[in-house]
Amino acid sequence: MNLTAIQQHMRDQRIDAWLVYDFRGSNPVLAQLLSGKRHLTRRVMLCIPAHGDPRLLVHHIDAGQFRNMPMPVDLYLTWQDLRQWITRLAEGRARVAMEYAPGGSLPVMGIVDAGTIELVRSAGVDVVSSADLVQTSVAIWSAAAIENHRISGIKTGQIMADAWGLIRDRLASNTPVHEIDVQRFILERFDAQGLETPDPPICAVNAHSGDPHFEITPENSAPIRKGDWVLIDLWARVPGEENPYSDITWMAYAGATPPEHHAKVYAAVKAARDAAVGFVRDAWNDNRRLVQGWQVDDAAREQIVRAGFAHGIKHRTGHSLSGGPRVHGVGVNIDNLETRDTRTVLPGIGFTVEPGVYLPEFGVRLEIDVYMHPANGPTVTSCIQDDIVRLA
Repeated sequence: MNLTAIQQHMRDQRIDAWLVYDFRGSNPVLAQLLSGKRHLTRRVMLCIPAHGDPRLLVHHIDAGQFRNMPMPVDLYLTWQDLRQWITRLAEGRARVAMEYAPGGSLPVMGIVDAGTIELVRSAGVDVVSSADLVQTSVAIWSAAAIENHRISGIKTGQIMADAWGLIRDRLASNTPVHEIDVQRFILERFDAQGLETPDPPICAVNAHSGDPHFEITPENSAPIRKGDWVLIDLWARVPGEENPYSDITWMAYAGATPPEHHAKVYAAVKAARDAAVGFVRDAWNDNRRLVQGWQVDDAAREQIVRAGFAHGIKHRTGHSLSGGPRVHGVGVNIDNLETRDTRTVLPGIGFTVEPGVYLPEFGVRLEIDVYMHPANGPTVTSCIQDDIVRLA
């Protein structure tokens, strides 16, 4: 936990304290701030003030989970004890940040239940969102995370190329190959390369590629034949929750010359991807001006709309990449579609850019990873597809 950076951000935003609340592991932010998961059975609160030392409030039953903490640990037994601790916390303070989003504007930050928010407000403070505090504290990549992401990016890029090679070889030899065969091949390569993933990758053919979250089963796995359109989306990381995932999507055609309509959609999606990165880079080059997630989404989607494929937009342009248990991190999303993400694209964080067009007969998604380098600005950390892969 970088207490100096957290407290500086709080002072800049006129936040008097950050109250991180957890009940039975409900808040992954607490585990990341305290460097590790714990088996929690009762309510826990971590108070980080804008000035001074943090304090923890834990129940007597869970006290053993918090030995040797680098901060004072207060114990409570009754619900009255907990309320009194909150009342003392509120004394002399006006604005307290918690993991919530006004009006449900950012579901990823809607962690604390409404009743607990009401309880804290009843102590006489204004509860504000901790969305950018979470970015400042747990979404920033460490030096080790940067290096491990570089390693996973190299490995996933090679595995993507190997998967295309598998399909190409099977087609050339007239050997059957199905979506599920490609999925299993990628999972085997992950194991061989020492990578971890929480979910299996996607290989989607023709109409299946028009489903943004198509899931392969033994029953629905389609064969890949000459003349087919193929999407592969894969994600993996060097093991460890401190490491962000490498998450990439590429497109291929099982032939020499893709159909004109497919190529036109591909070109629109590629233009959207490049526009998103270009928008962030241009802002950075303009005296290191920072932008918000919704603005980047708009820059990408504008390209798709101009190309006449607005009806094929089914999801936001990108998601956060950060440490933690999930592929989708806790930082800013590139989104003005599903939510209006007003969080700032801060130096030190990562995100995907993955615009897509999804039609009944086929879809196109191109996904890359971007790291906001504190000195160099937006830096693409993954392999990047410049042309449709030909599988013949």
